[in-house]
Amino acid sequence: MPARRDRRRALGALGEDLAVVHFRRLGFVAVERNTRTRHGEIDLIAFDGGTLVFVEIKTRRASNRRRGLCPEDQPLAWLKFSQRTRLKRLACAWLYENTHARPKAHTIRFDAVGVIVDGADRLLRLDHIEGAW
Repeated sequence: MPARRDRRRALGALGEDLAVVHFRRLGFVAVERNTRTRHGEIDLIAFDGGTLVFVEIKTRRASNRRRGLCPEDQPLAWLKFSQRTRLKRLACAWLYENTHARPKAHTIRFDAVGVIVDGADRLLRLDHIEGAW
């Protein structure tokens, strides 16, 4: 079981790396990654000088089917209401706990990023939903 958990963590870290590169291309800097509050973990917090974005990242490996991507390969479809609610709670906790270190933002946004990679860890698809909730 530990080997399976390590593979899942490695896949999640890969997806986060790809999402950070995507946000950099959009002009954001990563304020924090995998930051923990007493309520849980935030995948990514990014800032572009005006907007502070709390990001939930879902990563999946594409199925080995010949038909290409299947519905179960759509990572954002796995994002549940409870996870969205949890991210809002985590963001509030982070903002409250980090008043001295947080950027001065005009806007706060919650984004979702879905990453799909192939068996060789090559990016197949990255879906970014700004203001997902």
